[in-house]
Amino acid sequence: MADVEAAVRASINADRDCTEQALAQMDLRQKINLLVGEWKAAGGGDVLPDVRDRMRLRLKKSVGHPKRANTRR
Repeated sequence: MADVEAAVRASINADRDCTEQALAQMDLRQKINLLVGEWKAAGGGDVLPDVRDRMRLRLKKSVGHPKRANTRR
């Protein structure tokens, strides 16, 4: 999904048509919403992680390990 969002931003910044990428992005968001709805209907009640939580965890892990801070995941 991040790749599609980046493609939309790049097209917009270059003043090009991004209709196909934007439609693909909306389709992915709709699929995610459906999956979350199915998960909740199946009894899922946990708080789902968001990007900010993942970034905080990544920063905490790399504070004591300088080698990890330089590697991409």
